[in-house]
Amino acid sequence: SVPCSAILSSYLLGERLNLLGKLGCLLSLVGSTVMVIHAPEDEEVTTLEEMTSKLKEPGFLAYAAILLALCFLLIFYLAPRYGQSNILVYLTICSVIGAFSVSSVKGLGIAIKGFFAGQPVLQHPLTWILVVTLVASITTQINYLNKSLDIFNTSLVFPIYYVLFTTIVITTSIILFKEWVTMTVVDIIGTVCGFLTIILGVFLLHAFKDMEVSLGNLPQILQNEQPAPVTRDDKNILIEVDNSSIAPEDKPKVFMLYT
Repeated sequence: SVPCSAILSSYLLGERLNLLGKLGCLLSLVGSTVMVIHAPEDEEVTTLEEMTSKLKEPGFLAYAAILLALCFLLIFYLAPRYGQSNILVYLTICSVIGAFSVSSVKGLGIAIKGFFAGQPVLQHPLTWILVVTLVASITTQINYLNKSLDIFNTSLVFPIYYVLFTTIVITTSIILFKEWVTMTVVDIIGTVCGFLTIILGVFLLHAFKDMEVSLGNLPQILQNEQPAPVTRDDKNILIEVDNSSIAPEDKPKVFMLYT
């Protein structure tokens, strides 16, 4: 989605993505790929009862409470003040809400499997809680994503949204299913390096979006534009004064030499 949105927005919408933006887009993809490669596999959850026990654990409840508090802070305080000028406000709302939508999809997938297996999933209260959560979260995501697309460059919106969404979803999955317990040292290092790569990519996308940087003008940007000072002796000064048109032609010229 990230390279496709950047290419299509440049051809269809006339939006430009400079060289640093393309590099940031590539780094974001690389960092996300590294995180996904080193992320452990999901713990097998087959019934709604197991999913309910996972959702009721204190660690996930604390994490969900933090995400909800952050979401309310962004929606009711930061979005009215800085949403029109800062691209990260709306996209952070979409990404934080995405943690609930992905968890709801995970639970509904289990419910659908149980429904076709003949289990009474429609009588389970978690099924309807997940449906309401999914509808509310997806509606909120679409609302603020459209607001962001109306204001900011499409080539910037989709890469940053992709990076934030992927990072929060992986974090939610690790906390919900306790995947960090089975992670090795190599996986931890790979995940941290991938996250740092993502941060660098987002920084390049956001910090230098207004600069006119391309492969064509890169040598001119790197070249020193300040000319070296020219040292002139008395002879050069006398010639300049002699060729000057400031003094009238009918008046004698006087030269003064300083030693």
